[in-house]
Amino acid sequence: MAILVTGGAGYIGSHTCVELLNSGYDVIVVDNFSNSKPESLNRVQAITGKSLKFYNVYILDKEEIEKIFKENEIEAVIHFAGFKAVGESVEIPIDYYHNNITGTLILCEVMAKYNVKKMVFSSSAAVYGKKNKSPLIEDLPLSATNPYGWTKLMIEQILRDIYVSDREWSISLLRYFNPIGAHGSGRIGEDPNGKPNNLMPYITQVAIGEREKLYIFGNDYDTHDGTGVRDYIHVVDLAKGHLKALEKVMASTGVDTYNLGTGIGYSVLDVVKTFEKATGKRIPYIIIDRRPGDIAKCYADPTKAFRELGWKAEKSLEDMCRDAWRWQFNNPNGYDEKDKVALGEVAASREE
Repeated sequence: MAILVTGGAGYIGSHTCVELLNSGYDVIVVDNFSNSKPESLNRVQAITGKSLKFYNVYILDKEEIEKIFKENEIEAVIHFAGFKAVGESVEIPIDYYHNNITGTLILCEVMAKYNVKKMVFSSSAAVYGKKNKSPLIEDLPLSATNPYGWTKLMIEQILRDIYVSDREWSISLLRYFNPIGAHGSGRIGEDPNGKPNNLMPYITQVAIGEREKLYIFGNDYDTHDGTGVRDYIHVVDLAKGHLKALEKVMASTGVDTYNLGTGIGYSVLDVVKTFEKATGKRIPYIIIDRRPGDIAKCYADPTKAFRELGWKAEKSLEDMCRDAWRWQFNNPNGYDEKDKVALGEVAASREE
């Protein structure tokens, strides 16, 4: 029996595949590389010394998705596949609603047909909207401020309704905060297409000389240094949270929601200063106007995940910065260039 990972070649998906393989699971990945690279899966297999099965299939291609279920004994699904850029979702909302929601509906329809009713879903802290005060707990009122966030919120509701209609389903909704960092081997990490949308890859691109300076959106927020505060979590900790959620859905039925964050809020300048200290690289920056829609503080209360899943984030902000820099240094052009870590060195440097 295997675990199907949709979007498994992406940033969080690839790190989760490493943890799954290292934990003895058989892994099947479906991805069409709309926001990822095939090389990430090659490196997942090199890091773990284990193989996975891969299908180059678009989540909206129902016939091909069904073929995967026909050809394999699938026990559960970890569902990452979806468009994820907030700004882009405002520009092309129809594409986001169609891809993220229709893709999930197709997946669930095929899962039900083949009696695979266990899912871990990649949701987001974006479902908490702007009005809730941090630390954020799972039972707060929900809303969204952009089409990307609305797709996550709508899919959460769809999955709850599916369970109401069929109590054999078991679903974990995982609300991510701000994943950063990379695998300790330096072989897989965040490889954004074009200009980064997130803070850490922008910092690392400045550090390596690809960009001149970091632009910080506003320094007049009600925070300890005026810059926005977020809950940054190491991507390996986040990946391990998926394994804990998977164990839960395999052993029970129902729908449960969990925050995956550290519970600690760091400002943009906190991250910059920690990165400089951890790596010895200076990050020049300038302050510009606030970005529309940004809030002062957003960080998790992860108590429920610890209580019910036995999971908590273990890596520090220094770990996140150090690992992000190792990835960037070894892969200055992301997956488009052969990394500097030789295959023979992987076993000695990888994280178990």
